Amino acid sequence: MEKNTMIRTKDSILNDYRNNVASQQTQIDGLKSKLNKISFSRLGLFIAEIIIIALIINIGFSWVLIALTIIPVIFFMILVKKQIAVQQELTYAEQLLWVYQNEVNHITSNTNGYSDGECYSNEYHPYSSDLDIYGQGTLFSYINRCNTNNGLNILAENLGRPNGKDIILQRQEAIAEMTEHIDKTFHFRAELQNHKPGQLDVIKDKLEHQLPNQLKFTHNKTLQLYVKIGPFITFGVLILGAIFGGHVWKIFGLVALFNMSLIFFNLKYINLVYYGFTGGSNLLDSFSGTIKWTEEITWKSTYIKDFFKGNDSDGITNDPVSKQIKQLSSIIKAFDNRLNPFVGFFLNLFLLLDLKCSFDLNKWYIKSSTNLVGGLYRISQFEELISFATLTHNQPDWSFPTIADNFNLKGIELGHPLIHERERVVNDFSLGAHPTVDIVTGSNMAGKSTFLRTVGINMVLAFAGAPVCAKEMSLSIFKVLSYMRIKDSLNDHTSTFKAELNRLKMILDAINVSANSFVLIDEMLRGTNSKDKYLGSKVFIEKLIAQSTPALFATHDLQLSEMEADHGDNVRNYHFDIQIAEDEMEFDYKLKHGPCKTFNAALLLKQIGLTLS
Repeated sequence: MEKNTMIRTKDSILNDYRNNVASQQTQIDGLKSKLNKISFSRLGLFIAEIIIIALIINIGFSWVLIALTIIPVIFFMILVKKQIAVQQELTYAEQLLWVYQNEVNHITSNTNGYSDGECYSNEYHPYSSDLDIYGQGTLFSYINRCNTNNGLNILAENLGRPNGKDIILQRQEAIAEMTEHIDKTFHFRAELQNHKPGQLDVIKDKLEHQLPNQLKFTHNKTLQLYVKIGPFITFGVLILGAIFGGHVWKIFGLVALFNMSLIFFNLKYINLVYYGFTGGSNLLDSFSGTIKWTEEITWKSTYIKDFFKGNDSDGITNDPVSKQIKQLSSIIKAFDNRLNPFVGFFLNLFLLLDLKCSFDLNKWYIKSSTNLVGGLYRISQFEELISFATLTHNQPDWSFPTIADNFNLKGIELGHPLIHERERVVNDFSLGAHPTVDIVTGSNMAGKSTFLRTVGINMVLAFAGAPVCAKEMSLSIFKVLSYMRIKDSLNDHTSTFKAELNRLKMILDAINVSANSFVLIDEMLRGTNSKDKYLGSKVFIEKLIAQSTPALFATHDLQLSEMEADHGDNVRNYHFDIQIAEDEMEFDYKLKHGPCKTFNAALLLKQIGLTLS
């Protein structure tokens, strides 16, 4: 896939974000000023009402004064409604400001306010711990822009295993297309900013597993009929009572008692229906706004089109999911009136509010619940794709890799994505026509481990369908296996050496199953003596050669570099060296051919007061 040809630089992108931050801050200041004016106006109307009432008390009854008392009340209610709207606008503006400011922070200091994916950390995973995939300061924390649990899970899955070639290419196309709509994605994220990861799951569980049984009481035909005609009977008797008085008021009392008895005897079922939606109308409104723009775009990529399959076209309703969510939100808003005891009492007395909302919810459920569950999951799918689209937008110098059918790995100006570009050193690297074990020797701190992680983490990005930190990259699909950060465990009674053996067994088992394995080894068998370390490393390298498994093998043991003479084209030597001038070390972190000739252990020991004789 070709790179985005738009002329963009990191500086221009950062300036755009800063301009957006400034614009949002100006808008927020204006909205806060408007809220203050509304508050003062409400106070003025309140004082005006008090003055009018005082005049009535002092002057006496007057139709003019009575009429005047209504005017402040009407304007007060208008201002309350206006204040709610402005407050909602302010909340959204602050959420959008957070989104833009987060991107500024991300570009300038690599910090990200979204989840770092620590919960997905697993030291037994084939590569995630060694390549810094999950947790603080990792690839997940660098990429993530998800707020829902499903979005986080989808992102973790795509970073945790290679996709097939078709899926990778589809995701590349989808990420590139999503990047074209990057401005809308910021608003998408702002809508979800106050969403807690588990809230969507609560609603989904409510719709899928709880409501079918909880709504059974609404299937009573007699109850359905009375909920429809009950409010008319109640208001009719009330009007007759106001006209004729007397015994009609007793009838009204009986009707009111009957209404409240219906609510009381069904209260257990009503509460079960309502539980899980409490206060959820605002959240549902945000979901509706979040997903609406995704329905209005004619998407071209197959991957995104598949998000909509089986959601809007199936079922009884053809309404878009955003509209269905809005309908549910309206029902929950009406239901929420029961949270105010005074308002809830009168609405249930006259309108049978709780029962009516339960019946409305049942109608909605029959018509729309299946579509909505799919629509809510679609939000998470878009979140995950937006995470990679944001990465693509923020990194104009990165490129989408070419996915090869045959054995291939080639990177030009390959860099580590988690190292800031001010400090990042890039290298070229490629495999030959057939699998080899590439032995990388070098001094301490010269860059061996970082290079192995650079290759591995860019492979992870490539297999997720994302752009890679390279000018160009092409590769076939590999199962990445790593052996780098091996540590003992007191809890598991595991020594360092035993932990290393366990990791080696995992790799050996994997390469026996997967012919397309790619192995990254950093200083093997550190937990044993130098002789066994060398012999064990040698035998392991020979096993990789016999299995035709490509590997990058970083080591301080120069003897291993001599294997090139015995194994010809199956072993290649690379190194990272240092330059020493006047007892000062200089690192260029550039990969070079051949074994290393210069080491720095003696100099490092001398710096702490130890001299090798």
